[in-house]
Amino acid sequence: MDLELRDKVIIVTGGAKGIGKGIANVLAWEGAIPVIIGRNEEDNLLAVAEIEQEGGRAFQVTAELSKPEECERAVKLIEDTFGRIEGVVNNAGVNDGVGLEHGSYEKFIQSLHSNLIHYYLIVHHALPALKKSKGSILNIGSKTAETGQGGTSAYAAANGGRSALTREWAVELLPYGIRVNAIIVAECYTPLYEKWIQTLPNPEEKLASIESKIPLGQRMTTAEEIANMTAFLLSPRSSHTTGQLIHVDGGYVHLDRAITD
Repeated sequence: MDLELRDKVIIVTGGAKGIGKGIANVLAWEGAIPVIIGRNEEDNLLAVAEIEQEGGRAFQVTAELSKPEECERAVKLIEDTFGRIEGVVNNAGVNDGVGLEHGSYEKFIQSLHSNLIHYYLIVHHALPALKKSKGSILNIGSKTAETGQGGTSAYAAANGGRSALTREWAVELLPYGIRVNAIIVAECYTPLYEKWIQTLPNPEEKLASIESKIPLGQRMTTAEEIANMTAFLLSPRSSHTTGQLIHVDGGYVHLDRAITD
């Protein structure tokens, strides 16, 4: 199926690693031009080089998205470079473990800047271009907003905000023909996930335990599986889909745990 994404300029925040990198790769395979925004220029350039080696096109902007002025600068640079923006994938963020009992006001607010506020700012600054192109917006969210996790109040709050903004923007942007959807991720194996699992006493045992509770195939979701759904939701092939929270999680959040016993 041709997703009709060829030559589309699509912002991908956090697109140099993990899920974001998977998304950037799939978009490039579909002929789009993913524009990676991330804080580490070396990582960004490596991701762009890998895409170009495979015959695709990509671009990068180095920016610290927790700083509002950097969000504005990044979007302006992209629009000045290409003259258009046809899509935004809000993906950047980190489960930073800012909890209730052992957290603080300062850490909580900083986590919101790292995980939620730039979702708003990137789209706010890209909106004039998206209105011209009738582009699409895709927010990456997390199961923590629906299931809780413990010890991660700020990240859970940010993801609740991501889901709420998805539906709010879908309503607000209806007059412009801009579709807004979200993918909710549960257990997806990324370098960041691996780093976390290695901090646990018995990482292999813990990983096997987590996988055993994932209904479909008792395995982790892959970044490419998230990316494939992202590409579809951004494309004209999903032209009547908006305001949806799509769970790409092997049934982890909604299916009865009894079936994995």
